[in-house]
Amino acid sequence: MGGKIERISGQVAYRCVNKNSFAQKRRKFYHFVSKKAFNIEGLGPKTIDLFLENHIISSYDDLFTLKAGDIQNLPGFQEKSSVNLLKSIENSRTIALEKFLFALSIDHVGEEIAALIAEEFGTLEKICSARLEDFDRVQGIGGVVAASLSGWFANKDNQAILKRLLWHIKVLPHKRVNVGVLPLRDKIFVLTGTLHGMTRDEAKEKIKNKEGAISSSVSAKTSFIIAGYDPGSKLEKAKKLGVSVLNENDFIKIVS
Repeated sequence: MGGKIERISGQVAYRCVNKNSFAQKRRKFYHFVSKKAFNIEGLGPKTIDLFLENHIISSYDDLFTLKAGDIQNLPGFQEKSSVNLLKSIENSRTIALEKFLFALSIDHVGEEIAALIAEEFGTLEKICSARLEDFDRVQGIGGVVAASLSGWFANKDNQAILKRLLWHIKVLPHKRVNVGVLPLRDKIFVLTGTLHGMTRDEAKEKIKNKEGAISSSVSAKTSFIIAGYDPGSKLEKAKKLGVSVLNENDFIKIVS
């Protein structure tokens, strides 16, 4: 059954109230196997739906215990396609820490926050043992995100999921690049609007190469906001907080 849908107070967004609903479980599986998470080729939404509806999987770790006999008799699967999918799953058993954090569908934790947490703590073990105040000290995240992370890792059901997953996968520790003191070290950037000379991913890479940090939201901790075309409400908030505003040309100069 699907969960009840409600509007999130103060936001133009909606959420499913029952976090254990079939719709939520399906969405989380889609996210878990997606390109920016575990990147399991051949395991798209239609296949996830098929596996869930036939009770082949119910938890993330079930993906890593699949055998050819579990799937080769399902509609659309033959021996070759079953073997190819199992190879893709096998190839995904080792994953970077930031990608793993992103894959878990923790509320408010996107790619940028996952990267910040991986950089700060370095290993999954340290993250699992971190307290609310430890997360709250991370530059680039706010109290809502810190509470979400702390609550997720303190939850016993989530702890059980992690324990089962770690029987089957290896989460690599985050590698810190030691390149000396760079101009953007410890500076927190927020991007808003469209850049003309580069993609947003390219801009993020330039910031990371200079040891800068990236956040998805503007706060008093933000060092700079990079404002492209049609920047939206983030720019107004940055101005109210007195955050330094960079246009694209300004940004290129400081990363060059």
